[in-house]
Amino acid sequence: MTAPFSHIRILPLHLVNQIAAGEVIERPASVVKELVENALDAAATEITITLHEGGKNYICVRDNGKGMSREDLALSIQRHATSKLPDENLFDIKSLGFRGEALPSIASISRLRISTHQKGDDTGWEINIEGGKTDQLKPTQAITGTKVEVRDLFFATPARLKFLKAASTELHHITQIIQRLALAHPDVAFTLTSEKKIVAQYPTRADIQKRVGDVLSTEFAENSIPLMLENDLLSVAGNISVPTYNRANAQMQFLFVNHRPVKDKVLSAALRSAYQDFIPRDRHPFVCLFLYVPPHLVDVNVHPAKTEVRFQDPQKIRGLLVHALKNALQEEGHRASTTLSHTAIHSFERLSSSAPSAAPLPSWRPATISQRAPQQSQASLFTQTRELHPQTKISAPVSEETFAPHEHFPLGSACAQLHQTYIVAQTHDGLILVDQHAAHERLVYERLKETILKGNVPRQVLLVPEVVQVPSSIQAHLQEHLAILRQLGLVAEPFGENALLIREAPSLLSEPNVQKLVQQLLEEIEEYDEGFALKEKLGEICATMACHGSVRAGKSLSHAEMNDLLRKMEEVPHSAQCNHGRPTYIKLSLKDIEKLFGRQ
Repeated sequence: MTAPFSHIRILPLHLVNQIAAGEVIERPASVVKELVENALDAAATEITITLHEGGKNYICVRDNGKGMSREDLALSIQRHATSKLPDENLFDIKSLGFRGEALPSIASISRLRISTHQKGDDTGWEINIEGGKTDQLKPTQAITGTKVEVRDLFFATPARLKFLKAASTELHHITQIIQRLALAHPDVAFTLTSEKKIVAQYPTRADIQKRVGDVLSTEFAENSIPLMLENDLLSVAGNISVPTYNRANAQMQFLFVNHRPVKDKVLSAALRSAYQDFIPRDRHPFVCLFLYVPPHLVDVNVHPAKTEVRFQDPQKIRGLLVHALKNALQEEGHRASTTLSHTAIHSFERLSSSAPSAAPLPSWRPATISQRAPQQSQASLFTQTRELHPQTKISAPVSEETFAPHEHFPLGSACAQLHQTYIVAQTHDGLILVDQHAAHERLVYERLKETILKGNVPRQVLLVPEVVQVPSSIQAHLQEHLAILRQLGLVAEPFGENALLIREAPSLLSEPNVQKLVQQLLEEIEEYDEGFALKEKLGEICATMACHGSVRAGKSLSHAEMNDLLRKMEEVPHSAQCNHGRPTYIKLSLKDIEKLFGRQ
């Protein structure tokens, strides 16, 4: 039987370059990224990218940077030849490129032409490479800067062509690359052209916020929170979206480390941790963050594509970023995204346009707006949350007459309750529509977290103790489970073989179904099993308790109770969304309402 391998030998140079190209060049977007980064390192202030067929047939990147001399041009297509490591220190990199692999990798799998003219030289120079074979340098009358043209990408490795997508898909990837580089370098003008049509154009901006508006739209600016943090280890600046402004994927998360666009697990984990209480797990916030870390504390030489970094102290970076994100979200209070009202308006407009023009009017009946419950002898349903925070100055529920519609409360003054589920409130410039269950759920959730962490959850004795059936599987850990329930404000004791007797429940919860609540909590505790720590799973535990202990849809509220809920929402952070990430209220301005009725 013949041996499958022969003797070890040195691979030919063209094959070595093709192997390297497979790591650096994945698709046309990779070529554009490498060439534009070279232009930025050359101090260009204007960069133009021209494409045909999504970059598969033709890519041209022209810049007005420093250009190259004849000698530098000849060296630029040699592997591992670079001008960006003058002291040969890989742990103090201040440029975007440094590996010296991009141009030779591109040259080995395409037809490449480079034209360059260095300022002060009498003439420029041009070189052509086809599949790794280099022609002689020749003089040219190129303008100052560099122009790189790439034709027939992957013609030398046709198998790679099969993995490319449609031209529109490849163009989309290139557009995303340009967006990220444009955000990181607002002082540079970018123009992206495809099939002789301008796809993206970003003029030079002195202010990063204006560049963010250019790339991510004014809608993001309207629904974003500025973030700023600076210390000896880390400096962070940028914008993050309010929780209710989110999307189904993470494509609108732009992260930069020392002006370098990156995809980093540490930073992504910090975002998930900071937003975990505010948006569903399958939703993602809009983010544009610029991190500045001393170069010697971050390693960018992780992957040939240079999109990954490695921090010297990742846990500290993550902790600082989570702290900054949570502080920014905390300070924003109860603000909801403007897109909620826009969506509502568009829905109304679609319904209006699709309605039959001659539809008969319905017979008129007086609408039951609110079946107002009589005032309770005890405090309002919502004053229970206030008792946990005596330092918070909230007046007791007052009579209806004291709430004048013209008072400038941020969430207005309650006017009515619709379908025993939604509160209508009038503000000085419009109206607010509140989901009473979602809003109260967030209030309860925030109070529960705080009181459980402090270990002093107020409890109330049940007039009739509740008997809860429990599975036999928890008997072995019953005492540990009972201790956790006590921390949550639920006092229970064994009652027979497979039952618990619940004697006390948290006073914060409003008319909870104790049996269902305890059963679900026990299931969750059992699921977490070994290593369970209350603080680690506090979000999930509190979400369960808040959902069971909040005012339900279908519950009649008095006028005072509705106003009391609105005032609480104004004071409790993050009350614009429930703990499942759904919005708790929608605001319609007077202009929006007038637009619906054609008064504008």
